[in-house]
Amino acid sequence: MNYVDGFVIPVPKAKLDAYRKLAEKAAAILRELGALEVRECVADDVKTGVQTSFPQSVLLKDDEVVVFSWIVFESREARDKINAAFMADPRMASMMDPSTHPFDSKRMFFGGFKVLVAA
Repeated sequence: MNYVDGFVIPVPKAKLDAYRKLAEKAAAILRELGALEVRECVADDVKTGVQTSFPQSVLLKDDEVVVFSWIVFESREARDKINAAFMADPRMASMMDPSTHPFDSKRMFFGGFKVLVAA
């Protein structure tokens, strides 16, 4: 069964194009290294909830939008191997400094997930 890394990120609307370029570069490298699928999605119909919501989860500011992303791997073992290679890839060096990210990485949350249902 596949394994999925998921991410939720607040991105300033003014930096969405810069984020897209960074995400495209990262996705190409991940796919080259063996990731099966990479998706980056911008919130379109996401409301702030009463108790919890995507906007609340990242402490969304008025000038930001939520980005929901996932990467599909063959297995957790494949994910661990691919992520290690990804982090060591010299093409990633320019993207590793959080001070240059077009988003606030301190408000990003992420994790690895076992697939429960695949249809």
